[in-house]
Amino acid sequence: MGVQQDAVAGGEALEVWIDQDLCTGDGICAQYAPEVFELDIDGLAYVKGAGEELLQAPGASAPVPLPLLTDVVDSARECPGECIHVRRVSDSVEVYGPDAE
Repeated sequence: MGVQQDAVAGGEALEVWIDQDLCTGDGICAQYAPEVFELDIDGLAYVKGAGEELLQAPGASAPVPLPLLTDVVDSARECPGECIHVRRVSDSVEVYGPDAE
C-alpha cells in the first residue's frame, strides 16, 4: 500500500475542520466524502482522524487527502450550515468555506 498524499493549495498542505455549533446535521459532507466526514450519534458531523476515529474536540482538524480534495471542497460549498472550513496548515488561512478570502 502506498503513502497517501495530502491535498495542497499553492504547494501547501490543507486541513479541514467542522464548527459543530453551526452544523445542521444534514449529512451532505458524509455523502460527498465519507472517508473524511461522519455523523455521530449526536446528529452532528465530525472529521475523521487516523484509523477512522472521529475527532470530537472543538476545532479538531484532519488532513485533506489529495484524491478527496474536490469532494471536501464540494462539501464545504454545499453545506447548509456553512460550517466546513478548509485551511492551509502553515498559516491557518481558510481557502475554502464560509471564511475563505
